Amino acid sequence: MITFQWLWAFALLPLPLLVRWLASPVRASRAGALKVPFFGEMQAAGLVSSSARRARTGRLLLLSLIWLLLVAAAARPAYVGRPVPLPQEGRDVMLAVDLSGSMARKDFAQDGRPTDRLSIVKAVADAFIDSRRGDRIGLILFSSRAYVQAPLTFDRTVVRNLLASSAIGLTGQETAIGDAIGLAVKTLRTRPVDQRLLILLTDGANTSGVLEPLS
Repeated sequence: MITFQWLWAFALLPLPLLVRWLASPVRASRAGALKVPFFGEMQAAGLVSSSARRARTGRLLLLSLIWLLLVAAAARPAYVGRPVPLPQEGRDVMLAVDLSGSMARKDFAQDGRPTDRLSIVKAVADAFIDSRRGDRIGLILFSSRAYVQAPLTFDRTVVRNLLASSAIGLTGQETAIGDAIGLAVKTLRTRPVDQRLLILLTDGANTSGVLEPLS
């Protein structure tokens, strides 16, 4: 279905007629200089071609069509498709990913090549996110500080892209595991207990932040 955001723009459609009406006195004042006394005889004799009248009519129709399209474009048309129902059931999953300096260590192998820890975490988490159809996924990134990179959402593509663009040391080099857990708890606390889930992806102990995680 096509809708228009600015319907009031169609009020401009009569504008050319208004301009023509306002300009008619000017044309009338000049009419004496343009009159041909024997115009009727010329027309009767076929000297005034009917093709000229058709050309004027065609030009008028073309200009009217152009004006209509301009006004329609100014009204900002938009195509609105059928509403896509979002799943209302599923878990609320918050991923907390460690971006501290230790995640840069290349002590893993992928395709026979040394790979840093964060790359492995990204690969595993990306596959996990892609498989969670019907769940809302959120993303917390942390190192010396923790912050919500993506709130809970059904849009898994957005979360995957944000995870892929994350970089080591974005907020420091240390590991604030307690702050990441506390932020996740704050985000999930209003959700049903049996539907909320936190997945912590880290390689070390808590070395920064305000909160101390339970052992």
